[in-house]
Amino acid sequence: MISSSAKARFSLIFSMLVFAAVGPIVRHIPLPESVIAFCRALLGGFFLFFFACVKKEKLRWNNLWERKYRLFCCGLAMGLNWIFLFKAFASTSVAVAVICYYLAPILVLFFSPFVFDEGLTKGKVLSVLLAFCGMILVSGIFEKAGGANVQGMLYGLLAAFFYACVMMINKTLGDLTPYESTIVELILAALILFPYVLWTEDVSHFMLTGSEWGYLLFLSLFVTGFTYVLFFGALPKLEAAAIALYTYIDPIVAVLLSRFLLHERFTPAMLLGAVLILLPTAVEEIRSAVNEK
Repeated sequence: MISSSAKARFSLIFSMLVFAAVGPIVRHIPLPESVIAFCRALLGGFFLFFFACVKKEKLRWNNLWERKYRLFCCGLAMGLNWIFLFKAFASTSVAVAVICYYLAPILVLFFSPFVFDEGLTKGKVLSVLLAFCGMILVSGIFEKAGGANVQGMLYGLLAAFFYACVMMINKTLGDLTPYESTIVELILAALILFPYVLWTEDVSHFMLTGSEWGYLLFLSLFVTGFTYVLFFGALPKLEAAAIALYTYIDPIVAVLLSRFLLHERFTPAMLLGAVLILLPTAVEEIRSAVNEK
């Protein structure tokens, strides 16, 4: 008989492996980034709402209404986060885009003392400095063959900034359950993106083949909807240190997929840069989780 904690670990690991495939999936959807983000938010949000109804997970509307402004800002940040992440996938390698994107926890560490009055420890300062050095290496500016696409890196950094905003706003939502916050944030992101998509894109000209529709539905319903169910279901059953550690399966697998599946260039210097970005954050998160015990 498999224990509940073992099932939770499997669910979390499986979720991270699925999330790592977002970059290659997006490469197969010939739609503007804003349209992909809108579809992902709308379909994923309604899938989670439907699942919550089936599971009889009640949404506490009064609590949600009390936090309406923060939820709106979080939905806006989530939509912008996805737009810039998908733009990064389209402009540079998946590996570089993901590594830039995972600067988000570093940004949270940096801004926390100013936003939440948390102490700025030597460990946090060192993490920021190492991440900065890592970004220089990932950019490839010292290599004769040329580095990563600068525009793609900027998109990745913007995605990381808005992802950090999502994480920091979620820290202020109090006792909202992950289902409540995520369902509302996804649907709000879709509602915010909808007029932007209509204003900037001529949707009447978009044509997808059967396989391209399959990728879009897979991204929206399976990756965003079903996998979020597994992800949120696993969180209460695992220790924070384990969650922090397993989370880094996502960028590591994404880098490997970009190298071996998409045949993207990833040099030893860029690998060292990835370690400088990811390792200090992982150590800091695990250390914080252990200290909270």
